[in-house]
Amino acid sequence: MNFSRTKLLYKLIRKNQKLAVRRHPMLDQNKAMKIFIYIMAAFWAAYLMFFGIMFGSIDFGAFENFDMIDGGMIWFLVLDFYLRFTMQETPAQEIKPYKLLPIKQNFLLNVFLIRLGLRGYNLFWFFFLLPFGILAIVKFYGLLGLLGWLFGWWLLFVFNSYWYLIFRTLNQRSWLYLLIPTAVYAAVIYFGMFHDSGNQWLFDGCVQLGRAFCMWNWWSYLCIFAVIVVLFFINQRMQRACVYREIAQVEHVEKVKSTEMSFLNRFGIIGEFMKLEIKSTMRNKVVRKQFLTGAICTLVFCLLFAFTDVYDDMTFMRTYICVYCFACLGTITLTNVMCMEGNYIDFLMSRKESVLQLLKAKYYFNCLMLLFPLLFSIAPIVEGKILFIEALGCMFFTSGAIFPFLFQLAVYNNQTLQLNAQITKSGRSTKHQMIFSLAALLVPMLIMYILIVVFNVEVASWVMLVIGLLGTGLSHVWLRNIYHRFMIHRYDNMAGFRDSLNHD
Repeated sequence: MNFSRTKLLYKLIRKNQKLAVRRHPMLDQNKAMKIFIYIMAAFWAAYLMFFGIMFGSIDFGAFENFDMIDGGMIWFLVLDFYLRFTMQETPAQEIKPYKLLPIKQNFLLNVFLIRLGLRGYNLFWFFFLLPFGILAIVKFYGLLGLLGWLFGWWLLFVFNSYWYLIFRTLNQRSWLYLLIPTAVYAAVIYFGMFHDSGNQWLFDGCVQLGRAFCMWNWWSYLCIFAVIVVLFFINQRMQRACVYREIAQVEHVEKVKSTEMSFLNRFGIIGEFMKLEIKSTMRNKVVRKQFLTGAICTLVFCLLFAFTDVYDDMTFMRTYICVYCFACLGTITLTNVMCMEGNYIDFLMSRKESVLQLLKAKYYFNCLMLLFPLLFSIAPIVEGKILFIEALGCMFFTSGAIFPFLFQLAVYNNQTLQLNAQITKSGRSTKHQMIFSLAALLVPMLIMYILIVVFNVEVASWVMLVIGLLGTGLSHVWLRNIYHRFMIHRYDNMAGFRDSLNHD
């Protein structure tokens, strides 16, 4: 394959990838979603620029500003690693449209892997690094030193993208593989920073690496580039092995032991729908991952809240964590309310009242799931970080105020959730889902924070408890209202469910 033909194919594949994003049916149907995505990207870019300017102006005493940022290099890489799970797919998932064309598979893999390293996302952190570098580095190393420093950081994020891809691929086989990078990061951070406070070799090594970037020392770039090359060929070998599995969609169905759950039979149709909710959470890949993600986030925040002093002196963050622990799991699952049912919406609509019973079953199921964050919050309660009435108020406020708000999405959701697809391909968040999920996490926290500032924690907790009990007690009223509005929009919703299901 000559160079000119290789260059032409590379440009063609790059153009097709851009068109694939623009032609997604959800974006075509919802033009406002594009604007919302741009606004959110601009918001986070401005947010990072603000922090870059702020850290570039802070006096750290014995250390220069850029030494502190370089010394915390591992924290940037860890955060960047886990954020990629929300948006980055494997090349094997994107190679399917080209398999019928007379193009070598190795060439396709190489193109997609190179494109992965050249993605614009690898430059997103520059919204923080560039303003910070202008303030903190130019005065010591000049503009050329700033360019060398930024180039070194870019190589680190490229390395992170290939490092992430290894475990993103392994995650398709079992989520337990994610414990490997978590254990690696935990061990490196512990032994490099906290094991011996007098010998913080990780911090010192990162500082020296950052200074080497500023001085354009060739060995600093060569070491990182050599690791990138090694990871590139490891990923090439792994992606070649999983291309056939991804294209053929070979699925090994394990024999599932059926659980009767006869104790729910007494609740009639609602009990049957609750069985469906439980079995969907246990058996369907996407639903199970959503549930585990919410439960793990809740547990981690509760443990950090209980056994560290990170949030002790910050009333705002203390309030946020308390509310977030109870709202997180429900927000993740209820954002897609009725999207799972898009897979069998025609059967569900054969009896009108079944939709109302389904909504009730979903509400009762998510209310029962609030027992998990209540159980997790025992640790911060015992440690004296929060009051029991505070946890109780947040729990009932979630069931009586946040859940009714999120259930409104049942009227607007019309994109089918692919139950066993990859988590990044199961569906794209719509404008309504993003707005409702952000409001569900931020508005309750602001309400409780204002109540605490005006009164105190106990009064705020009692007010939240009363509001939550009223909303929970009136669940039959607002659920029926949602049901009637859903029935008014049922034909538009059913068309959207069918279109998204047929496209996937």
